[in-house]
Amino acid sequence: MRKRIVGILVLLVLFLLTGCAGKQETGGDSASVVVGFSQLGAESSWRIANTVSMEQAAKEAGYGLMMENANQKQEKQIDAIRSFIAYRVDVIVFSPIVQTDWDNVLTEAKQANIPVIIMDRMIDTQDDTLYRAYVGADFYAEGVRAGEYLVRKADTLGAEHLRIVEICGTTGSTPMQDRQRGFMDVIGKDERFTVIDSVDGDFLQSKGEECMRELLQKYGTEGIDVVFSHNDAMTLGALNVLEKENAASSKDMIIITVDGEKDAVDALKAGRINCVVQCTPHLGPSVMKLVRDVTAGKEIPKVYHPDEGVFSDFDDLTDPAVEGF
Repeated sequence: MRKRIVGILVLLVLFLLTGCAGKQETGGDSASVVVGFSQLGAESSWRIANTVSMEQAAKEAGYGLMMENANQKQEKQIDAIRSFIAYRVDVIVFSPIVQTDWDNVLTEAKQANIPVIIMDRMIDTQDDTLYRAYVGADFYAEGVRAGEYLVRKADTLGAEHLRIVEICGTTGSTPMQDRQRGFMDVIGKDERFTVIDSVDGDFLQSKGEECMRELLQKYGTEGIDVVFSHNDAMTLGALNVLEKENAASSKDMIIITVDGEKDAVDALKAGRINCVVQCTPHLGPSVMKLVRDVTAGKEIPKVYHPDEGVFSDFDDLTDPAVEGF
């Protein structure tokens, strides 16, 4: 009798182990999918909204989300990715702070057979097999839209010469490089425009304020006709300084910004900003759809860009569609 009971227990244990092993192999089952997500920081309302989008989308998909905030430090992101590899997550998602020096850690992920999805910012690599997909804005197109608005504005004003200062995002980041390139490709051959200075505001409101103070000390309000800022946080910081320093003169400046935060759109409606180029932070649902497909063994697109547009003082700003996030 005792031997019979032992035999039944052995069979039961084997059945349970087989069942567990089968569940681990079902990568497409949402209950078993774990996503490792390395966010680069919380430097702006855009970034915070992007994080919330990822958290909500993972929850709705039923996925586990291991999130690490790098607080603007690349070494922390690399450590986070290595911890995801050690944990054996199903998919790694990260928003790179800068473009370079990712090949080593992403090679480790590839060797561990963990697919990588890059979100929001791109990397510079000769081996595009190190990541399965990129989800994020077309930053070059955003720069082009900013430049196209300025050309139209100059035409409307009959301006003969406009002096531009550029408050750039983090040096070496994809949005900084591509927004600048797109903008310059539009205005660069037009003799009416001169970029007199480009400064690094690191996508931070406090740095936007600091940069604007330095630019005013250097050129004065009379020496600046246009401010092109690479994100709303820096723009709002610069606007605070402009309005404190010389409200009358700053109203004559053309202010162009990128993102579409509520505060920036409200400033556009109030006549404090002239143009807001959209850059949506709501990328979570698109990322989680790719996670679902890649864990199910399906082919996924290499690049996904969301639909985006422009709000400006040429639009009907009473339209309910003109709103920020």
